[in-house]
Amino acid sequence: MVRELFIRNFAIIDDLHICFSEGLTILSGETGAGKSIIINAVNLLLGSRADASFVRTGADTAELEVLFQIAPDSRVAEILKNHDYDSADGLVIRRIISRNSRHRTYVNGRIATIKILNSITENLASISGQHAHQLLLKEEHHLMIVDQFGGLISFREKVSRCFHEIFPLIQQLNDLKAVRDRQTEQMALLEFEKKDITEACVSCGEDSALERERMLLKNGETLYQAVYSGIEELYSAQNAIVERLVEVKKRLEGACEIDPDLSSNVRGLDDTTFQIEDIVEGLRTYLNNLQINEKRLEEVEERLDTLQRLKRKYGGSLEAVLSHLESVEHELSGIENLSDNITETEEKLSQLHDKLTGLASELSEKRKNTAKILSQKVEGELSTLNMSQTKFEIDIRPIPAAHDTDPYLRTEDNAITEIGMDKVSFLIAPNVGEYLKPLANIASGGELSRVVLALKAILAETESVETVIFDEVDAGIGGSTAEVVGKKLASLAAYHQVVCITHLPQIAKFGEHHLRISKHVSDGRTCTTIDPLDKKDRVQEIARMLGGVKMTQVTLDHALEMLQSR
Repeated sequence: MVRELFIRNFAIIDDLHICFSEGLTILSGETGAGKSIIINAVNLLLGSRADASFVRTGADTAELEVLFQIAPDSRVAEILKNHDYDSADGLVIRRIISRNSRHRTYVNGRIATIKILNSITENLASISGQHAHQLLLKEEHHLMIVDQFGGLISFREKVSRCFHEIFPLIQQLNDLKAVRDRQTEQMALLEFEKKDITEACVSCGEDSALERERMLLKNGETLYQAVYSGIEELYSAQNAIVERLVEVKKRLEGACEIDPDLSSNVRGLDDTTFQIEDIVEGLRTYLNNLQINEKRLEEVEERLDTLQRLKRKYGGSLEAVLSHLESVEHELSGIENLSDNITETEEKLSQLHDKLTGLASELSEKRKNTAKILSQKVEGELSTLNMSQTKFEIDIRPIPAAHDTDPYLRTEDNAITEIGMDKVSFLIAPNVGEYLKPLANIASGGELSRVVLALKAILAETESVETVIFDEVDAGIGGSTAEVVGKKLASLAAYHQVVCITHLPQIAKFGEHHLRISKHVSDGRTCTTIDPLDKKDRVQEIARMLGGVKMTQVTLDHALEMLQSR
């Protein structure tokens, strides 16, 4: 439960510290004093989206902090443990809202994401205000209330898991059938592409080799002249380089007889002569292999054109062409096995459809049994809230299947969704002699407030939430009805920590603790303060709620009498 709440630089709140206790706590104050701001602060601490507009004028950041007392064996304690948070000293949530929208969230001193915060606070507290009234007018929320009361959430999740297991298989089957429908055309195209590539006998790097060959063929004459003249100069022509080297060698050999030290140089000339002869032999071999062949050039250019065409069609390189061929062969193989794949997928879907139908039907039956019990309980609770003649019924109907609903997501003429096969509507007849009609159509503000409270009181025994905060629970009610609402809140406080914001003294008198919210102007700034009230102060506050600005002794006596008669 909530133990302490700190609010700083938030809207018109400068610095506020609120301590809470067990049981029923009443928050009262003039309109505009800041009660709704406190609700906004709690919502943010429970994981609502932050907005820079909440930051108090003149401040850079707003800070919100709350301390929860956590039971060691609670689900919240387990979640904290799973996220490596120590909950021995409770749970401290802190949010810093920045004017530059760089908001931060801390859990027990460590920075946390909003996702983690929401998982932790899911069962900590619930706020029942205008939002709860609006939800009660939406039929999709009625189903959740029935499932919560009946303890059917885990069963509902089974249906959801099965539904999401079927959904991708349906898409897969539709894709397979689409391929089958265009199979003839698709196979013809794939077979053409396969033949187009395979008949070309493409090999990696072939285009590079052909480009080089084309270059040689186009420049054959130039290469022949260069190599032939080289052979002539080195070896074949009169007075060729080799001949001159031989003559030089002979002269030096004669000199060696005079000076033997020249012998090494003569041997060097021998080596050079042999090297030139090897070079000449290589050039002659090159010359013999050199092609000057116009026909071969045409063949090479034609082959390069073929390869270029394939590259343009299938990916830009020969590697891409061969990769495309592999994909085509794989797809052709898949098409050949298409019938087997369709049959296999249909068998899986049939099994899952039977499972989904069974789960949805069982869930629907459980809901119908739950609805009967919940309807009776709501009528009983409403009778204690001055609506004794009210008829309340929960109508459960199958969801009609649309014409395009997939056969595997329907049973007969009804659709199956991820939450089952039911639509739920709360029907009410507040007055004797009236027909039951949808709650949204006929309930007044006061009646709606009491239905919300009745449901909260019933769900108190099944919900694991520790703290319930009521705002606008007194909307549209007054007099004796307000008093029975107060009694109901007091009884609800036996199960939960209950905080109620109210303007009605008939409700406020039932509080075990009473806090007064007020605002004043200090140094040209509006500030909100909150004060715990002792017995004397409570009499004054109840009297204010009874009589307004002008307070008489009669009003004070009436307020004291109210507090003593609760």
